[in-house]
Amino acid sequence: MRYITFDFLGQHSHGNAFRQYLRIRRRFFVEGLGWEIPHNDEVEMDQYDNPCAHYALVLRGPTVIGGARVMPTTAAWGRHRYMLRDAFRGEISIPRSVVSEEIVAPEVWECTRLVVSDEVASQAERSACLSLILEGAVELVRRHGGDELISLSPVLLARTLRQLGFPARRVGESYLESDGRRYAMLRMPAMAPAHSIAAE
Repeated sequence: MRYITFDFLGQHSHGNAFRQYLRIRRRFFVEGLGWEIPHNDEVEMDQYDNPCAHYALVLRGPTVIGGARVMPTTAAWGRHRYMLRDAFRGEISIPRSVVSEEIVAPEVWECTRLVVSDEVASQAERSACLSLILEGAVELVRRHGGDELISLSPVLLARTLRQLGFPARRVGESYLESDGRRYAMLRMPAMAPAHSIAAE
């Protein structure tokens, strides 16, 4: 396994990796969780997949097996900002109460659409993939002068990330989504994990 990073306009540099990632997102979020988000018969893609977005994807050989989207909290594309800020402003369906404050700071980046493919079967491989996604996201954020990541994630993910060496913490209120999972805002320093999981 290895990770790659690129921005929205640089996706062509990695063949069809971006398209593979969008397919994984469709399978997980649309088919698996039943989210009502923009998609077609092949991919899921929303308003935050725009030139402000960057990506950290994990490949096993030529195949994308996981990834995440990251975006600075200073982002603005048309009337959209970043997902949690738009939630705070009441512009999308995520409850405003889940966002503790409106963050607009070049050092803080948002992580969204974090996903590991269902083709990654073993728990050890899934942990390794998740760790590499975060390592890629951290490297990308730090390269652009950032030092913190925020996300709207399943509450239980904070514990998993801490077990992988990423000091994530929950802030603000949680809420129950239609998929039956409880979500909350997480924050963590953009730093290498305290320990690393070997991946082949």
